[in-house]
Amino acid sequence: MFSSVRDRLRQGVRYEYVVIGAVVASTFFIGFGGGVIFPILPNLDTVLGLSPFLVGLILSANRFSRLVANAPAGALVDRFGTRTPMVVGMFVQGFATAGYVVALLAPFPEGWFVVARILWGVGSAAVFATAFTIAADVSTDASRGTSMGLIRGGVLLGFPSGVVLGGLVSELADNLSAFVLATGFAFLASGVAYLLIPETHVEEERDSVKPWEINTGLPALTVGVVNFAVLFVYVGALFSTLVGLLDARDMGVFGLGAQGSSGIFIATTVLVAGASMFASGYASDRRESRVPLLLGFLGVICLGFLLLARAHSVWGLTLACVCIGAGQGGVSGPLLALLADLTPGEQMGRAMGTNNVLGDIGGGLGPLVTLPIVDISGFWPVYLTCAALPAFAALVLLVGVFRETGQFLPSVEL
Repeated sequence: MFSSVRDRLRQGVRYEYVVIGAVVASTFFIGFGGGVIFPILPNLDTVLGLSPFLVGLILSANRFSRLVANAPAGALVDRFGTRTPMVVGMFVQGFATAGYVVALLAPFPEGWFVVARILWGVGSAAVFATAFTIAADVSTDASRGTSMGLIRGGVLLGFPSGVVLGGLVSELADNLSAFVLATGFAFLASGVAYLLIPETHVEEERDSVKPWEINTGLPALTVGVVNFAVLFVYVGALFSTLVGLLDARDMGVFGLGAQGSSGIFIATTVLVAGASMFASGYASDRRESRVPLLLGFLGVICLGFLLLARAHSVWGLTLACVCIGAGQGGVSGPLLALLADLTPGEQMGRAMGTNNVLGDIGGGLGPLVTLPIVDISGFWPVYLTCAALPAFAALVLLVGVFRETGQFLPSVEL
C-alpha cells in the first residue's frame, strides 16, 4: 500500500520537486504571516502593560498546545494521509492569526492572545507533522536532506520577511495594521495548500493507528532531544530576549528602536539559517554520514551564544546572530533527514510527532525560563547556559546514534 505510493513517486525526480515546491510555497506564506507578528508579541509588556511572565506565557502558549497536538497529528497522518491535515492545519492558523486582531480591539486582550496562540499551535502541529512526512514520502536517500532543508527553509525564509515587515509596519503605522497583514498572508497560505498539496502518504485508512499513539523509538527520542536543545536556545531564548538586550545595551539599526531593530536582527538569523539549511541538507546527501555536519553546526550555535554574551556593539551582535542562525539552520535539514533514514516509512508521521513534541517543550520553556531570569540576573548567565546546551545535544546525538546503529558515523544508505 504505502510502498506502492513511494515507488510511483520515485519514478521521476521532477515530480518529487513539484510536490516539495508546493509545500515550500504554502509554508513560506504561513511563515511570513507568523513573522509579521513576532516583533510585537515580545513587547506586549510595553504595548499593553503586561507582566514579563504573562508575556512569556503568551509567547509559549502555542508551543504547549502544539505539545499536546503533535502526537495525535502524527498518528492521524500515518492513518489518513497528508493532504487533509495539511489543509486543515493551515486554515486553523489563519483563524488564529485573526485572533490577534480581535485581541487589540476587544476587552481582556491577554485572554484573546492566549487563545489565538493556542489555536496557532494546534494548526501548526498538523502542518509540521504533515510537511516533513511529505518530504520523507517523496524523497530518496540521495535527496532526503535537500528536501527536508527546502521545506524547513520555506517556513524560515518567509519568516524573516514577515519579521522585518511586522517591525516596520508596527512602528510606522500601528500594531493593528501589522496583525491584519499577518492574517492576510496566513489565509493566502491556506489557499495555496488547498489548491496545490497532493496526497502522498497512504492509499487507504489504517484502522490500527490510534490518535494517541507516539513513537518512542531511540531514533525519534535522540533527534527530539537535539531538537529540544536547538529550539530552546534559538526560539525560546534568542527571539524572546533580543528586544530587551537591544534596549538594555542601547543598540539599534537604521534609526529604529528596540522593537524595529529586533526584527532586523531576527530576520538576519533566519535568512542565514535558511541558506545554511538548504546547503547543509544538500551536503549531507552527498557525504557518507550526516553526523559530522550535525556536530559541526551544533558547535557553531555554541560559538554564537558565547559571542552574544559579550556583544556590546552592532557588529558584535550581528556576528553572534549570524553564527546562531547558521548553526540552527545547518542542524535542521540533516537532523530531519537522519530521522527519516532511521525510521520505517509507515511510522514517519508518529516519529515527526515525537520530534515536534520535544522541540516544542524546548521552545515553550525558553521564554518562561529566560525572561524571568534575565529580569533578575541579566543576560550573560542565560546566554552562557544556552552555549552549553548544544554541546550536551551533540553528546546525546552520538550516544543515541551509536546505540541504534552500532556506529558513531552511520552511512546515509543504512
